[in-house]
Amino acid sequence: MKEISRPRRAAALLAAAVTITAFCAADTLARSYPFGPRTRSVNDLGNQYVPFHAHLWDLLHGRADGGLLVNWQSGYGSSFLPDLGTYLSSPFALLVALFPRDEIDLAVYVVTALKTAAAAAAMACLLLTLRSGRWWAAGLLGTSYALCGWSVADASYNPMWLDGLIALPLLCLVGEWALAGRRRYLGVLVVALAWAANFYTAYMATLGAALVLLLRLLLADLPRRRALAAAGRAALIVVLGMGLAAPLVTVVYFGTKHAYPGRVREFVPVGNEDLLARLLPATYGFASPALYVGITALLLALALPFHRAVPVRVRTGWTLLVLLVTLSLQWAPTHLVWHAFATPQGSPYRQAFVLCGLLVIAAWQALAYGLPDRRALTAAAGLLALIALVASSSHVVRFFAWPVLLLATAGALGGLALLGRAGAGRRNRLTVLAVVLLLGAQIGETAATSAVATRMRLAHMDDYAPWGQRQSRQAAAVSEADGWPRYRTDPGREQTVGNDPMLVGGQGAQYYSSLTSDVLSRTLTALGGGWTSRGRNLQSLDNAVTDAIFSVGARVHSPPDPHQNWFPQDGSGVTVSRQEVPPLVTVRPSGAAAHAGLSAFGPSPYRNQELLLGTRVYTVPRLTVRTSAGRVPSRSDDDRPGLRIGALPAATVVRRPTITARCPAGSEVYLWAPHLSGTARLTGAPAQGPTGRFRSDHPVTKIAPMQRLGTVPASGRLRIELSPDKTSMVPDGAVGCLDTARLHSAVERLRATGATRVTVSDGTIRAELPPGSRGTAVVAAPRIAGWRCAAGDAPAAPAGEYHGLIAMPLDGSATSLTCTFHPPGLRLGTAVGGASLLVLAVLATFTAVRRRRAPAPSTTTPPRERVATAL
Repeated sequence: MKEISRPRRAAALLAAAVTITAFCAADTLARSYPFGPRTRSVNDLGNQYVPFHAHLWDLLHGRADGGLLVNWQSGYGSSFLPDLGTYLSSPFALLVALFPRDEIDLAVYVVTALKTAAAAAAMACLLLTLRSGRWWAAGLLGTSYALCGWSVADASYNPMWLDGLIALPLLCLVGEWALAGRRRYLGVLVVALAWAANFYTAYMATLGAALVLLLRLLLADLPRRRALAAAGRAALIVVLGMGLAAPLVTVVYFGTKHAYPGRVREFVPVGNEDLLARLLPATYGFASPALYVGITALLLALALPFHRAVPVRVRTGWTLLVLLVTLSLQWAPTHLVWHAFATPQGSPYRQAFVLCGLLVIAAWQALAYGLPDRRALTAAAGLLALIALVASSSHVVRFFAWPVLLLATAGALGGLALLGRAGAGRRNRLTVLAVVLLLGAQIGETAATSAVATRMRLAHMDDYAPWGQRQSRQAAAVSEADGWPRYRTDPGREQTVGNDPMLVGGQGAQYYSSLTSDVLSRTLTALGGGWTSRGRNLQSLDNAVTDAIFSVGARVHSPPDPHQNWFPQDGSGVTVSRQEVPPLVTVRPSGAAAHAGLSAFGPSPYRNQELLLGTRVYTVPRLTVRTSAGRVPSRSDDDRPGLRIGALPAATVVRRPTITARCPAGSEVYLWAPHLSGTARLTGAPAQGPTGRFRSDHPVTKIAPMQRLGTVPASGRLRIELSPDKTSMVPDGAVGCLDTARLHSAVERLRATGATRVTVSDGTIRAELPPGSRGTAVVAAPRIAGWRCAAGDAPAAPAGEYHGLIAMPLDGSATSLTCTFHPPGLRLGTAVGGASLLVLAVLATFTAVRRRRAPAPSTTTPPRERVATAL
């Protein structure tokens, strides 16, 4: 066993070392963080994953608001277990606790690099398990897999997907153990860890491993009974492993059921030229399958059908499997199977890593049976030239891809040729030179491919700065003002990333997750909130009424993010405003229904805010809207309601589109224009008010939140100048004038009748109420599925809904309210997990009893046969 394990250990170490080297070399070449000035936090990496890891850091150090059940920092209280199971359940994620809090970007980078290296090591071990061969070759092919195109182009900024990259070779190893009748319980543990770490990519990896096992069974030529027994063992191992992961998987599943629906997309396969182009180094395209595995691995895989030393059934089987999986990427029904019957909203080829793994395994089959001869390599080179010729018409191939391809091909063919001349000698100079040439070519082309992907992502996606002075100042301001749970502290409207509360602290409306609840998104939108990512990336709403409704007693104000170019700097610094707000739990009059849902909301966010507040505080005036030419604008002819305002032709234009209206003097002016892109400014006021900054687009992926513009002058006539940067819409009822005196009176009433004391601990809210409280107790948190409440000593019941918030009727006898949260699916998942654990215990007991009753093995039985018999 030591002789067998030593090559695997060496191959795994080599694969991990080469992977880390190439991974870091690529970022050095691209001058990307942490080896250069360019940020690597593009798209969801900066908006979601870094903040989620920061929240995990806070949890592990006991500094988070909330726990495993509820994240009280985001979305005014969101279910955390689904997010944990989606983004943070990998064992690697725990490593962030070892880094300083302000080095969270570095922590995520290190976790990403280690996951990639682990995938390389796992594949190297799998290859030597499938068939013995040169350990260093297995190590290099392990690196080819770990740094495949899917890894460097897609998964490097979606680090939770990398758990699927690790899972595929591990699940294939589980299949090998099932085939040999060994390590059943370890196999169950591996499956459970894979599905718990990231069930989305684990599902794809499980399908891929099942295909590999099926082929291995066909090639093994076993008797039907033994083949069925092996398949049954594998199926049982997978089912039990999935069962152990069920407490997380079911929570995530039900979380998606209650999430705000994303857009529905139809799958459109890419052209053959794009498909083949992504096999080549230094190519990039967001919507095409990233199939690059390195030229050496690709040449070996292409040589397999022509390699006469490989048995015909083996080369035919692996070649057909690669071709069939490639075709499955392009056919809509099998595309849906790969993606759990739902087309992704982003890249439609998230299963591409499975095909990359199969290409690497095919390459190993070509190498493990002996180096392909000149005929096979010539045929492979010819196929590679044909692929390059077809791919030359693809838009994903840029000019710089050709020199990388030529150098990589020369290095791969030269290394394989030297290896062939070296013969069987393992330590001669030609072998060493061949290994060095192959290693250098692989590191070079992989680093170039990864660097190209890094640079191209920056050019095509939003990006965000790593932790710096801005975040430090925001965090310090939030920490100084924090008073949770007496009141919330919002980190501010001028956000840095989509999950600022998790990154810099506080308890705000901001929240970006694939599991953002439907009730939260619809409630905040009805109140005038803004969002991006089609409703799943909710923004802070800087509004005095909503601050009162959600008990936001402190709010941080920051200048525009200097890393972005959306709006210019205004010369301001980080400040904090404070206001008296009701407690987290208020009591509404008896006429307020505890089951008033979102359907009671109307088209006006001002009236919707008043509905939740319980008091009329806005004047919504009749508007006069004029274009920059002084004309009445036309009505919208698309799905954006309102009057059409064209973009200004130049920054020097003298006349701008305007909105005029009349409101009570001294009231605060708010502008609600969700489909406005640009700025708005109140003119003619006694003092210059803030500039309203709006970002929206069409087709709609983002809408702008309501903005405060200043105070109505003594004349009562207000005039708003608009500076749109693209065609925008001004809806009916866009302006609301807030009577601050009425709002103050409403707040005082809610404070007088609200809870006298509120405590919050993870998934439990306890409030002490004034004696004789009647009506409806309303908790300033979204009524997401899973909340149960009890008034006084009464039994807990499903919480009611008060226009999207948690509610419970009061009859005057209770002086306390207790609400607890149980994530939907947790009980079911726990039951399934318990049943799986019970089955495992029964199987272990039965195996132990049978082993004890079995006769002692013959002393002449070889050790390996003795082990197989016992298992």
